[in-house]
Amino acid sequence: MVDSRFISTIEPTEKKDTRSGFGAGLLAIGQQDDRVVGLCADLTGSLKMNAFADAFPDRFFQVGIAEANMMGLAAGMTIGGKIPYTGTFANFSTGRVYDQIRQSIAYSEKNVKICASHAGLTLGEDGATHQILEDIGMMAMLPNMTVICTADYHQTKQATEAIAAHHGPVYLRFGRPAVPMFLKHDAPFAIGKAQNLMSGDDLTFVATGHLVWEAVQAALALRDRGIHADVYNYHTIKPFDEQALLDSVKRTGRVVVAEEHQKAGGLGSIVARVLSAHHPAHMEHVAVDDQFGESGTPAQLMEKYGLNAAAIIAASERVLAKRG
Repeated sequence: MVDSRFISTIEPTEKKDTRSGFGAGLLAIGQQDDRVVGLCADLTGSLKMNAFADAFPDRFFQVGIAEANMMGLAAGMTIGGKIPYTGTFANFSTGRVYDQIRQSIAYSEKNVKICASHAGLTLGEDGATHQILEDIGMMAMLPNMTVICTADYHQTKQATEAIAAHHGPVYLRFGRPAVPMFLKHDAPFAIGKAQNLMSGDDLTFVATGHLVWEAVQAALALRDRGIHADVYNYHTIKPFDEQALLDSVKRTGRVVVAEEHQKAGGLGSIVARVLSAHHPAHMEHVAVDDQFGESGTPAQLMEKYGLNAAAIIAASERVLAKRG
């Protein structure tokens, strides 16, 4: 059964990129709180930060292609009571500046919001050097860091506004391609609380980011075959909602995790750790298997690397075939 508190439609006609949700959310929270400032590393248009920059030119800082410097500036601004939102591609928001984030932001628990677009394979044609599939693991391992990965435009806007009220460093991950707008703009959203989008007793889907819609699609297809999945949107990966996972798996006994990330270190690793400690269960994992990406359209790459509804259905069949 679809939960109408969260899902607006299972047949969305409109698509929009999640980075635009970030841009809309940044403008909205900037209008509400004058402590919010924006910093960008020469990608204002790509990050959809234009509206904020135009509305608040004295609160927007274009630092150029100097991502490490941007993180240091953001950390320093928090000392004066500002709430800085940094913006660049996910690869440059993490891999290029990991030392600055660890030393200047996470270690001292600075109130910096690290906002990362073009995450995962769906950056597309720019290829492996710009794609990143390790960032969730890198950021989740940092003490004090909150990690959020949103599913559609509306949820990205919600999260962008919500993190301003959360004290401490946040990694907000979103993407480039237009994806279906299927979640309600006013759906209940709380940092650290997973959303149960569909209910079922046969297996549990744990998905994040672009793979949430694919998980919903897979669940609808399986429902036609008499198989009912409990579908969870884990928009917050850290802190992880252990209770939601355990409550579901104690009923279903089987789990499929789906994420646009390496198999190692991401959502699947966290799910496996929680299950092994509290409730061992059969698990399958839809993710990139220890490979770099390549150039191609987002749809081509998701198909080649097995990050879609068809792959989730195949994983479901494997996990349902397991005994004991």
